[in-house]
Amino acid sequence: MKRTGRAIAALAVVPVLALAACGRAGEGDSDGGTATGDSTGGKTQVRLWTHSAGNPAELEVYNQIMSDFNSSQDNYEVVSESFPQGAYNDAIVAAAVSGDLPCLLDMDGPIVPNWAWAGYIQPLGISEDITNELLPTAVGVWEDEVYSAGYWDAALAIFARQSVLEANNIRIPTVDEPWTKDEFDAALRTLKGAGYDTPLDIGAEDSGEWWPYAYSPLLQSFGGDLIDRSTFLTAEGALNGPEALAWGEWFQGLFTEGLASNTGTIGNEEFNRDEVALSYTGVWNALNSLEAVGDDLLILPPPDFGTGPKIGGGSWQWGIASSCSGPALDGARAYLEFSFKPEYIAAFADKQIVIPATEAGTELSEYFGEGGVLRPFTELTQFAVLRPETPAYAVISTTFETAAMDIMNGADVKQILDQAVKDIDADIQNNDGYGF
Repeated sequence: MKRTGRAIAALAVVPVLALAACGRAGEGDSDGGTATGDSTGGKTQVRLWTHSAGNPAELEVYNQIMSDFNSSQDNYEVVSESFPQGAYNDAIVAAAVSGDLPCLLDMDGPIVPNWAWAGYIQPLGISEDITNELLPTAVGVWEDEVYSAGYWDAALAIFARQSVLEANNIRIPTVDEPWTKDEFDAALRTLKGAGYDTPLDIGAEDSGEWWPYAYSPLLQSFGGDLIDRSTFLTAEGALNGPEALAWGEWFQGLFTEGLASNTGTIGNEEFNRDEVALSYTGVWNALNSLEAVGDDLLILPPPDFGTGPKIGGGSWQWGIASSCSGPALDGARAYLEFSFKPEYIAAFADKQIVIPATEAGTELSEYFGEGGVLRPFTELTQFAVLRPETPAYAVISTTFETAAMDIMNGADVKQILDQAVKDIDADIQNNDGYGF
């Protein structure tokens, strides 16, 4: 499965300035059924758009929820339209320009602050009894208001073969005692000496949102970050301070020493074929690796590079358009509250191979419940760090991807990170600090 497929979700980026213009212009406007809701057979119609057209497993669960909700009451009818992920963003932009956004729309978690800041979406307004039960990374917050909520999250881990680690006298790390930086580096060099030309598959052949999702947590474990989160007004010192420079030198060294490669296939096939010893990958690849490796598979926490293990958090979530009002708004909120039943959350988890966002959903899950083969991933969610909760994230994401790729390819680490800081700070200044 492509890393930027259903679990991570490539960031649905609407250009910031265009988003601001479209979102604010549409506030309070009638949109042909969204704002007040068309009536069909005595029911108020609630329109829903999702990016799930290319993901039949996910769409199957949504269709079941909508069918169950529509038949459970006589006031509302949710009608849906699904788009392939690649076409979804264009459809959203076009609908915003024409004033025809649906009431309900899904969005990648990191973009929620941008859409909320721009007036694109409104506070979610569903029961706190629901949102308080969700993983923190499954809730989108802006200015202390909940704007979105999701049914799942994903997690990254290190996949290994127990037999390979034991044969090379490499300690098997645990959640309580992960590898240190020195242990991890020594393990990679030992495995290279044992005959693995490239001991680690780090996924560097992928592109897009995979880069900040996968590699900024490593930066954060070193003690750096994508932005100074105390103010959200600058990346200075966070993305180019001593800790960030140490991360950049280490990251570059993986490739110059031949410990990792930027070639290969997107997925986990090299590990499954025992061509690499360790794979830094996600939950969505776990069943294939279990099938290939069997009981020898280890699902390990990422290393602690100084401030504890870190992994990326935040996946696709649901929000309500600002233009949605009246009976349609009531219906949208009623649908969302209905949709967070444990059985639906478990169905998403088991059909998509993603981590349930509630304990009740986890208990019902075949794979993630007690004794489930993917249970270790639920323990890794404690290490999850949200990508910066700022409208600037759309620019931060692409800037970091470019910088990290340049570092991988041998560019001067300090120069690259200094320039990344300048680019991020310029965007923040051009947008008057995004309200911070």
